[in-house]
Amino acid sequence: MADKQALLQRELAELAGIEPESYQLLPPVTGPQWNYRRKARLAVRLVRRKGGVLAGFREKRGSFVTDMKDCEVLVAPLAALIRPLRALLNGMAAREAIPQIEVAAGESDAGGECSQAAIVLRHMRPLGRDDLQRLSAFAVRWGLQIYLQPGGVDSVRRLYPRSGPERLHYHLPKFGLRLAFHPMDFLQVNAVVNRRAIDLVSELLDLRKHDRLLDLFCGLGNFSLPLATRCEHVTGIENSGEMVARAVENAQANGITNAGFIAADLYRKHPLALPQPPESCNRILLDPPRSGALETIPLIAASGADRVVYVSCNPESLARDARELRRRGFDLKSAGVMDMFPHTLHVESVAMFESARQRAGSLP
Repeated sequence: MADKQALLQRELAELAGIEPESYQLLPPVTGPQWNYRRKARLAVRLVRRKGGVLAGFREKRGSFVTDMKDCEVLVAPLAALIRPLRALLNGMAAREAIPQIEVAAGESDAGGECSQAAIVLRHMRPLGRDDLQRLSAFAVRWGLQIYLQPGGVDSVRRLYPRSGPERLHYHLPKFGLRLAFHPMDFLQVNAVVNRRAIDLVSELLDLRKHDRLLDLFCGLGNFSLPLATRCEHVTGIENSGEMVARAVENAQANGITNAGFIAADLYRKHPLALPQPPESCNRILLDPPRSGALETIPLIAASGADRVVYVSCNPESLARDARELRRRGFDLKSAGVMDMFPHTLHVESVAMFESARQRAGSLP
């Protein structure tokens, strides 16, 4: 963790000119070191000299598929599928036309143990009847949802079971929430660290009942919905209309009426049309993809926010955006790392900014 903290602090110093002594370094957010990953993409390749089909992670900076018979990174229900999946694929006529499989796990109760599972099989040619029957039998044997993906993401369709909601679930017991997701949805892969990250973000935002939060890049409501239980109102904005629909679905399923969601392009240059003016929001949260959120800085600066919390999966884009936030009158007060991916140097981080101009008695 010391290496990840050092990398974050170095990026902030070199790209934003923010030296470590000017802000508080938060204690790292950590979780289990093994069997933590509830979603992954496995590469599939027929390698005859290795005895048949391999299904596993691609080797770093290479095209080779790791010869996996087990996996200490995946949660137990997914790790247990590695050997059976290889046997299944080896018996399929279309095994050379299957390049990858998405695997995802969900929770059946608030205890946090993953007991639901789904796989999405990408195939480059139509599957024959025998292969389809093999897949359905495999789903019955292992209690899975199985989806087929013959083309792009829009082509994903469930093979088994034939009816019922196409959802897995995870729980946020501290907030009394159960959130649904499709196996192809983006979500934080480390459930324990995700729960602790939500707690930290809530603490950093310091929400009160009268506060109004703007959540940029809100996804399916992972932060929006628990934080809505702590404040007057949350407005979530997300680029993907499908993810906004999922957030609305999750709000309704959990009886949350003080959160609204908007599908909008957060990377466009012209101002967003918001149902309420940005000045009405006194707290802002953003959790952008790796490219960062530079285009949203003018919106943040025009808001009435006195506190901004930035969740990042890329310290370089965070530092670039921190430099612009600083130029717009926001001071970095604290920052730290979240160990979403143990055993790698991938840095997930969180930073809290306060409005210097508002403390001085004027709006940004």
